[in-house]
Amino acid sequence: MKKLLFLGLTIVLFTACEKQQTRYTQQSPEIDTYKKVIADYENRDWESLASHYADTAKILNNVTMKDAKTIEQEITMGKEDAGLFASWKYQPESVEYEMVITDKGQTWVNFWGIWEATLLANNKTYVIPAHITAQFVDGKIVREDGYWDLSEIMTDMQEMQYSEQSVPGETAVPEE
Repeated sequence: MKKLLFLGLTIVLFTACEKQQTRYTQQSPEIDTYKKVIADYENRDWESLASHYADTAKILNNVTMKDAKTIEQEITMGKEDAGLFASWKYQPESVEYEMVITDKGQTWVNFWGIWEATLLANNKTYVIPAHITAQFVDGKIVREDGYWDLSEIMTDMQEMQYSEQSVPGETAVPEE
C-alpha cells in the first residue's frame, strides 16, 4: 500500500512539474517580428515589411474578410498613403505588444499604439489610437486585422477638395 501511495505521489509531482505552454506573454519571437513590422512601416521600408508576411496573408485593416487585401495590395496602398504625409510614426510611449495563444492553438500578437502623422496638404498633425492584431503561423503573419478611426483626416481632405472646387466670391451650393 505504501508503494502504491508513493507511486501515486510521484506521478502527481511529475505531472505538476511538467512545463505548461505559455498562453500569454509580452516577450516572444512573434512580438519581435511584429516590432520589425511596425518599424518597417514607420520607415516606409516596404520590401522588409513584406518579408514578415506569408504569401497568402489576408490583411483586414478596417474591413471585413470579404474585402481583405493581399500584402501586395496593402503595400501599394501604403506607398500611396506615404505620398500624402510628411511623416508618420507611433508615439513610443503609447506602444504595447502582447502575444496570446487561443483555445484553438492559434498564435496572435496584439499591438496598441497612438499613430501620429502630418498631412502634407494642410500641415496638420493627426493623433489616432490604433489596434492591430496579427495571426502567426510558422513565424509568418497569415492574417492581420487593424482598427482605427480615419474620419477626421477624411473630413479634412473632403473639405480641402470642396474648397479647391469652389470659385472665390461664389457660393458653391448646388442649384436645384
